[in-house]
Amino acid sequence: MTERVILLVEDIPDDEALMLRGLLQGGIANEVIVAHDGAEALDYLFATGVHEGRDMLDLPAVVLLDLKLPKLNGLEVLKRMRADERTRLVPVVVITSSDEQRDMTESYHLGCNSYVRKPVNFTDFVDAVRQLGLYWLLLNQPPPLLGVEHRAPQRE
Repeated sequence: MTERVILLVEDIPDDEALMLRGLLQGGIANEVIVAHDGAEALDYLFATGVHEGRDMLDLPAVVLLDLKLPKLNGLEVLKRMRADERTRLVPVVVITSSDEQRDMTESYHLGCNSYVRKPVNFTDFVDAVRQLGLYWLLLNQPPPLLGVEHRAPQRE
């Protein structure tokens, strides 16, 4: 099995660059697919639109999901993911600049696995993403998805 991808759903170019940098600094070599709005994220997850024909069994290892997105906000993306049997168990980390209590409560209510507020400081932001990548890709043991057993890559 090939290493599973990370789906990054982020519309702000500077935040996207910081997240990619943090993953690289953490030694995360998985491919990162970037969706710049909620509709694009759903197209990737459900193999529709420009991603039509993509193998639906090849689900992301983790979705890093911003909340404040154009076209379709992150809460709606999360809601649709959890409503579909095929994506219900995919780990979702909400990573957002929102410090609104209702956003956090609703994210957990809809089934996010983690809620992280984006640090304002550049170094802290990169370090937070590095730690997220290490945890979700190397330490976390995901449940089998769609009857396909997923194993973490063997470390040498």
